Amino acid sequence: MSASRRSLIQGAAALAALPLFARAQPAWPARPIRIVVPFPPGGTTDYVARLVGTEVGKALGQAVVVENKPGAGTVIGVDAVARSAPDGYSFVCVANSFAANRTLQKKLPYDTLKDLRPVALMGMSEHVLATHPASGLKTLADLRTQARAKPGTLSYASFGNGTSAHLAGEMLRLQMGIDLVHVPYKGQGPALADLLGGQVTMMFGNWPEFRSQIQAGKLVALGMATAKRSVYAPDIPTLAEQGVPVESNSWNGLLAPAATPDAVVQRMNAEVNRALAGPVVTEAFRKGGIASLSGTPQSFATFIQSEIAKYGDVIRKAHIEVEV
Repeated sequence: MSASRRSLIQGAAALAALPLFARAQPAWPARPIRIVVPFPPGGTTDYVARLVGTEVGKALGQAVVVENKPGAGTVIGVDAVARSAPDGYSFVCVANSFAANRTLQKKLPYDTLKDLRPVALMGMSEHVLATHPASGLKTLADLRTQARAKPGTLSYASFGNGTSAHLAGEMLRLQMGIDLVHVPYKGQGPALADLLGGQVTMMFGNWPEFRSQIQAGKLVALGMATAKRSVYAPDIPTLAEQGVPVESNSWNGLLAPAATPDAVVQRMNAEVNRALAGPVVTEAFRKGGIASLSGTPQSFATFIQSEIAKYGDVIRKAHIEVEV
């Protein structure tokens, strides 16, 4: 038997030995990819997922479809992806609440660290503490005076239980020693609508969505929740400058079901990072006041661990507990 014929036979035998499913798998991606956003349409997480997803879809040659699944402090949307087939066609775009829920919600239907795997960080938006003009508040000193004069009458909205806006409100309450009523919503959009309508007193919100309302005089900025003055809002003092060093933001990142193949996770990470560095996303982030947070799946995993520890400390100190 010739060497070439022997090689041909050996190659055929090796192929035959592969499991049938392995030989049948088409190149990824062979169909549209789904990104679940566990918030209503209109917020920063939804915006970032759609913006980056569109650019990733162009690079992969497949549509990236965003599906909004809000509810239960983002648990419904996250759980939907945790239970999805780990075939590379289902991802979820999470925010700070994903890390906070590890401590906040005692009966999660998924394991935060075991049922999902980090893929890529994407963006971060600084928070501003804003109030309706009718509140009469202009500074944290005004807030302290009014809260002590009328305890239990001032409220703050959030994107939902366990979200960054909720925990920032609790940090503010604890540090100022005042009584505030938490009013959770199913996302920033409906919370912002009620803030603009004067139904709630104040709210920590993402600067990209609040900027135009503040500039138009429809909302009053009490301070930026940043360590130093923001490059996006240099004229607004920080909360720390007013004696209350609360720092808060909203970040966004992609997760996939835990058993999603490494090759898919690495490719998706590379395409997200490429999109973040590209002109379309770079310009949109610049105009929107969103910072890019590219990195590896491993660096995202480390980041999530640090966020779990940070929010866990706040939740325990404020004695917050929410049942799904």
